[in-house]
Amino acid sequence: MDFRAYFQGKKVTVMRIGLLGRGIGDTAYMAEAGAEVLVVDDAPESVMQPAVDALSQYQNITFKFGPYENQDFVDCDFVLVGAGAPLDLPCLVYAREQGTRLTQSAALFAEISKIPIIGVTGTRGKSTVTHMIHHALSVITGEDILLGGNIRGVSNLQLLKQVREDSLAVMELDSWQLQAFGWTGISPQVAVFTNFMPDHMNYYKGDLIAYFADKANIFSNQEESGVLVTTPEVFKEAQAYARGKDITIGQEVVLVDESTLPEECLLSMPGAHNRLNAALAYSALKVLDLSDEEIFDALATFPGVPGRLEYLGDIAGVRVYNDNNSTTPQATIAGLKALGDAERKHIVLIMGGAFKEIDPEPMVEEIERYVKKLILLPGTGTDKLKTELNDDSEYGVIFSEADSLAEAVEAGLAYGEPGDVLLFSPGFASFGMFKNEYERNDQFVELIARLHE
Repeated sequence: MDFRAYFQGKKVTVMRIGLLGRGIGDTAYMAEAGAEVLVVDDAPESVMQPAVDALSQYQNITFKFGPYENQDFVDCDFVLVGAGAPLDLPCLVYAREQGTRLTQSAALFAEISKIPIIGVTGTRGKSTVTHMIHHALSVITGEDILLGGNIRGVSNLQLLKQVREDSLAVMELDSWQLQAFGWTGISPQVAVFTNFMPDHMNYYKGDLIAYFADKANIFSNQEESGVLVTTPEVFKEAQAYARGKDITIGQEVVLVDESTLPEECLLSMPGAHNRLNAALAYSALKVLDLSDEEIFDALATFPGVPGRLEYLGDIAGVRVYNDNNSTTPQATIAGLKALGDAERKHIVLIMGGAFKEIDPEPMVEEIERYVKKLILLPGTGTDKLKTELNDDSEYGVIFSEADSLAEAVEAGLAYGEPGDVLLFSPGFASFGMFKNEYERNDQFVELIARLHE
């Protein structure tokens, strides 16, 4: 199917193109389709040079770096807004006031392609559930199932090249990407909402309702033929939100808990939270009329998601796990519970990073319960955590600080003994020490890989 005509002759402003490949791919697709594209980014040109270089072949792409100018957001057919851009930026406020259309690539893909989409959101678990569903569908059907949304390096608009009339997409949708689903007035046909807890409070300025409102776009515009798969806890929040917004939840609702997944369904991933993730994936797959046997066999072969309790082998008898994508205290708690044994206290934990306005205090008790040695990386979140660790407690915890990830790994392995676990689960954002969480992930994986050589 050819969707290039949608972009032919249009003027598009791309805001915040980024360096991870998604925005670059989106921009390249629109340029190839004949759009006149203006890329604006408030980052310095020196920082964004890799994006300029990647798109240098297109004569119909113009770049402008530095402070945003309002006129660039109205002299166009639409603005492709970068995920995570504050919506109260003057240029975006001005664009809305002038009636300029704002969208994002995941929602634009859904709108243009019109293919069935299984969308997955939630504070935690959305990556794992998305990849579980995609893996199972790929194994069971043998078809090329599209995978998009918040997937590293994947451009949603480039996915349009792969769309056929019978295509199906599975998309991981974070709260920012779901903003544009709300602007467009659409929701995925099958919506999976894993859980809800505080996150990104630095972006949402402590407003949990605003955070939930963005997440709620995954089900708010579903038709009656749609299906919402979620937990009783999230559904209670959804009902309260719907009443406040005069939204009718008329679609089918499937409620899931730990008992949904039968014991005979075996998983390769540790942790009760992963069984709940699998239960959510199972329930979404059942919507497609797949059999239990097919689903269980497929889930049993799912290897897990890189950066989510990813087993990297053992070094001198110490089992190493990469839980880089755990960027909140609650996520680190889940990792500790999955791998920990309170009687043995055999976890050496590397963590730390930038504060996201989420109280780390609930994590302290779990650290004290499961961790024999804590190694802290620098960051504003780490500083907040240290004030909690310095308090008198029933258990106490031994902790030290490292100036780099390499130093932390060296210290962790030196302290660990055969049978111990070295767990890298930051609990905070990556900003400060790293460009983003992907750089942090790759650095840790590379450090461990070198030790295996």
